[in-house]
Amino acid sequence: MEKRKIKNTDLSIAPVNFGGNVFGWTLDEKQSFDILDQFTSEGFNFIDTADTYSWWVNGKGGQSEEIIGKWMKSRSNRQDMVLATKVGSETKEHGFDISKKHILKSVDESLQRLQTDHIDIYYTHFDDNTTPVEETLSAYDVSITKANDKLHNL
Repeated sequence: MEKRKIKNTDLSIAPVNFGGNVFGWTLDEKQSFDILDQFTSEGFNFIDTADTYSWWVNGKGGQSEEIIGKWMKSRSNRQDMVLATKVGSETKEHGFDISKKHILKSVDESLQRLQTDHIDIYYTHFDDNTTPVEETLSAYDVSITKANDKLHNL
């Protein structure tokens, strides 16, 4: 399958990504593994999820990232995948939140659930209408710096 380079990155993706909000909601872990296996066997490599999927099931979310993390670990294929996740959605525990404090906490939790040391694309799911853009961007900058420091220390 022909991959497309994401501009200004070294990431190459298949022209379709898989939205992971179904993992832990309408698909259990085994079904999720099966569909991810089928997806990647056809040459696709781009998975999109969010830290709060599927919050409507348990009130807080995280199931999708956990399933994707277990799947990547069991298949030893993290290096072949382009992984996107999002932050900022509401849950029963909190409203929409893209504050620096929330992002820095959430990125660490996402990395743990995904069982990886990096996220290829990390972005805002929803605006919260209170946090200044500069604060959100500074949180992303801190997250990138921390990730780069970890990679250099390996």
